[in-house]
Amino acid sequence: MLSHNRRLLWHFYHIQGPKYRCNLFTFNRLAEVREIHSLIFEQTIRSTVECKGVGLHSGAHSSLRLLPAPSGTGIVFRRTDLDNYQVEASSRNVAKVSYATSLMKKGVLISTTEHLLSACIGTGVDNAIVELDNLELPILDGSARPFVDMILRAGLRKQRRKRTYLRIRKELELREGDKFIGVYPVADRSYSVAYKINFPHPLIGRETFEVELSGDSYLSQIASARTFGFLHDKQAMLNMGLIRGASDENVIVLSRDRVLNGPLRYRDEFVRHKVLDLIGDLALLGRRIFGRIIADRAGHAMHTALVSRLLRDKSLWEEVAADEVRPAPAEEARTAAERFA
Repeated sequence: MLSHNRRLLWHFYHIQGPKYRCNLFTFNRLAEVREIHSLIFEQTIRSTVECKGVGLHSGAHSSLRLLPAPSGTGIVFRRTDLDNYQVEASSRNVAKVSYATSLMKKGVLISTTEHLLSACIGTGVDNAIVELDNLELPILDGSARPFVDMILRAGLRKQRRKRTYLRIRKELELREGDKFIGVYPVADRSYSVAYKINFPHPLIGRETFEVELSGDSYLSQIASARTFGFLHDKQAMLNMGLIRGASDENVIVLSRDRVLNGPLRYRDEFVRHKVLDLIGDLALLGRRIFGRIIADRAGHAMHTALVSRLLRDKSLWEEVAADEVRPAPAEEARTAAERFA
C-alpha cells in the first residue's frame, strides 16, 4: 500500500499529464527541502559531490568537493593545495569584504564564500567539509543554484545532535550614511530577510524583496538569483585586480540601458541576489537565527559587521533548540510593516 507522501506524488504525476512529467524530480526535491526545515536535528550530506570552475575575481580555476562531516563540525573549508589546512566558516576568520566575502586564517585565504554558505543555509546543511584546491570558490553560474543542486544530489542525513539557534532578544541596528542593516526579535521560530537596493540604472532603480526562509522558499525564490555588474565599471574593477573570471556565463551584464545577456530569471533578480548574499554572510554566525533581518543598500561589509556585533554582545540573543523557543516579549517584536515601510 502506498504511503501518504507516495500517494501525493503519484497523484501529482498522473493528474498533470505529459507536459508536466519532467517536473516529477523537481517536485520530489521540493518535498525534501520542505522536510528539512521541520527537523530539529543537525544535518550533513549523505555522499561526496564535486564541481569545477573559475573564480569570479581571481580568474583561477579550482576544483571543489563537498564532504559529509560529524555533528558539531559546522562548515569547514580545507585547502587541499596547502597540506589540507582548514579554515572554519566563522566570523573570527573574516578577511576581505569589499566585492565578496573572504576568510583567512594564518595567511590561508578562502575567497568568495557567500554563495556556497547561502546554499548550506537554504538547504539545511549544518556540517560539511569543503575541499578546495585554490584560493577562490568557483563562481559557476553566479548564483547559489548549482551548489543547491549539488547538495540535493548528495542527499541529506539527519544527525543525532540537536540543532541550536540564536534567538534574537533585542534589536541591533547599524547605519553608515544611507546604508542600513538591523536585526529584530520575532514572536515565533521564523527567520526572515527584507532587502532594499537603489541603483541609478533604468532596469534596477529601487527594488524591494522580502522572504521568510521556510519550506521551499529559498529554492524557489532566492537560489537562482545571479550576481550582476555594469559594463562601464569593467575596466576600473579589472585595474583593482577584480572580476578576472567574470563572463556572460556567470554574471548578469548591464550596459547603461539594458541587460546584455538576458533574460533575467526573476523580474527583480538584482535585489534577490542581495538577499542570497546576506543569507550566506549571516551563516558566519555559525548557527541559524530566529529573527528578522532588514537591510537597505547594505553590502558585504555591513552584513559581516552585523555578525561581528551580534557575537560580541551576548545580551542580544540566546542560544536555544527549536523545541525550547519561548515567544519574544511583545515590546521587542515590532511588526514587519512598521520596520520595512
